[in-house]
Amino acid sequence: MNFTYKQIWLINFPVMMSILIEQLINITDAIFLGHYGEVELGAAALAGMYYLAIYMLGFGFSLGLQVMVGRRNGEGNYNETGKVFFQGLFFLIVLAGSMFVMSWLFSPALLSELITSEEVYEAVIKYLDWRTFGLLFTFPALAFRAFFVGITKTRILTTGAVVMVITNIVLNYLLIFGNFGFPRLGISGAALASTISELSFLIVLVVYVCRKIDKRYYGLRPVYDWQLQLRLFKLSVWSMMYSFTAVAPWFLFFVVIEHLGEEQLAIANIVRSISTVFFVIVCSFSTTTGSLVSNLIGAGEYRNIMPLCRKMMSLSYMLGIPLLVFTFLFSDEVLGIYTKNQELIRSAFWPFVVMLSNYFLSVPAHIYCNAVTGTGRTRTAFVFELITILIYLVYLFLVLVQFDVPLMVYWTAELLYVFMLFVLTYGYMKVRYFKIYAPEV
Repeated sequence: MNFTYKQIWLINFPVMMSILIEQLINITDAIFLGHYGEVELGAAALAGMYYLAIYMLGFGFSLGLQVMVGRRNGEGNYNETGKVFFQGLFFLIVLAGSMFVMSWLFSPALLSELITSEEVYEAVIKYLDWRTFGLLFTFPALAFRAFFVGITKTRILTTGAVVMVITNIVLNYLLIFGNFGFPRLGISGAALASTISELSFLIVLVVYVCRKIDKRYYGLRPVYDWQLQLRLFKLSVWSMMYSFTAVAPWFLFFVVIEHLGEEQLAIANIVRSISTVFFVIVCSFSTTTGSLVSNLIGAGEYRNIMPLCRKMMSLSYMLGIPLLVFTFLFSDEVLGIYTKNQELIRSAFWPFVVMLSNYFLSVPAHIYCNAVTGTGRTRTAFVFELITILIYLVYLFLVLVQFDVPLMVYWTAELLYVFMLFVLTYGYMKVRYFKIYAPEV
């Protein structure tokens, strides 16, 4: 089993499209809210990162689920993939309910301690009041996505994501501004639109499994196996912690920026929103790397792991660098999509440039990190992430916050983060290259 560039692209493209179109929810929210109000634009950044931190717990579990499904698929043990899928689905449904309740109970008190602006705080709470309902839909959808990526049949993800983003755009237009007789809900409308769009994505995946997938071939029947559930949890708990710790500092980053003022927070949200386009490329290729590495190990093809990583990086750069150059050359036009305020556009330029430079190290850092995860070494990946995050937070709070530095300098924390992650994960994979073995998953 030696994946060619064409095979990798055909597997990755639907994953990339699904992630891109999912991220378009955040992008379109920012675009619409940017034309609604500066406070709402900034608040959406804080609320969005808070929601994303919770979401990443489910996403991290789905990475472990994806690894186990991919391993069974690589072994040719296809009828076990469905059994693994259902254990993951059961867990994610329970986790979604738990996180929903905890968010409703504790978020207002927590956020009131972190946010200084009363206007921003009220807007954040209005957003989360509706947005947290999305957890009940997006967590189960993560189980379906892990299943499709694990068996390398990913086309339906594109279809579902297209339905989701169209739903979000239409509802944003109707609910944020109150067009065509709908109520003018502002930031609450953006949250409600995003939640309904996530429900539409889940419906598409469920209908596809029910009507198109050979359920007998993949063993898709709802059987609960507590021993398998325990093994899956042991594998996934580290990727859950890894994914959460990868995003939680971003929320703290925006909390720090909020203390600089509402305008700086709005600029940071614009830059973050644009960065998600490049994040999609990195995330899709790194996520696919984890799945394919797991398939290679299942097939006993350890020697092809590092060549696969190099192919993943080559494809990421081939796709991302031209887009990066284009975005830089037309920076005013790109930033102008979010706001007509020329002062905001001028102030956003240098943070925007620093953000773009981050792509070059993000590609190898996340690809090698997901390769570590794909080998089943989820705890090792978490330890690397934890070390990197600690360095990131020390730099953010003990260096940057102590000095009166411009917003541009704050974004160098991201450069430090991906550099350290790359050093740790690449070094580990090089040392383990001839020693990788397949743990029991």
